[in-house]
Amino acid sequence: MIEEIKKYYDDLARSYDSNRFENSYGQYIDLQERSFLKAFLPLKSSSNILDLGCGTGRFLNLANYGVDISSNMIEIAQSKFPKIRFKEGSVSNIPFENNHFDAIYSLHVIMHLNQEITQSFLSETHKKLKSNGKLIFDFPSKKRRKLVGYTSENWHAANEFSIDEIIKLSESNWKLVRFRGVLFLPIHRFPIIIRRFFVIIDNVLCRSFFKEYASYVIIELEKK
Repeated sequence: MIEEIKKYYDDLARSYDSNRFENSYGQYIDLQERSFLKAFLPLKSSSNILDLGCGTGRFLNLANYGVDISSNMIEIAQSKFPKIRFKEGSVSNIPFENNHFDAIYSLHVIMHLNQEITQSFLSETHKKLKSNGKLIFDFPSKKRRKLVGYTSENWHAANEFSIDEIIKLSESNWKLVRFRGVLFLPIHRFPIIIRRFFVIIDNVLCRSFFKEYASYVIIELEKK
């Protein structure tokens, strides 16, 4: 699986930005994810912050370290952020010393893996974080997928969870701090010209009692 994912993103690297986030749908998701990160990450000027699965650097203005499995993705990210320290690695093999980071975030990564690798991810990030360090990541919502009858055809975005499952996986080493939804409304079905007008409504729903029924869940854990 890992080698297949690496090849996929190596091949996609040159067109990734335009393909995924230079459109109204991608920008809609980016706005919601970025607001969460900016609200809860420490300042990088006084902290060591890692973007794990940094890709071409969409969120690297919020970090000072980047790790990705794809060397082609890192090459593009490095051209955008020459002062950031990059290394090639994975969620279960972060090539930095233990207890080094104040915060690690990893978005649109765990969704492509499986539960065994997710457990390795939780173990590895726990080692690399300082005491009380923050871990922020996202995953497809199992409750939403069950509600709409969605099933993935391959590894791409196939790894889904409920909050209860994440708690069971992490409770011995982590404390749940907060979570919210991302992309509650089926925005891809709306005309492009009106999508931006639904951001406020979507944000309210993604923070409400119904937040586990958003398409994705973004979560913050704290190292015990």
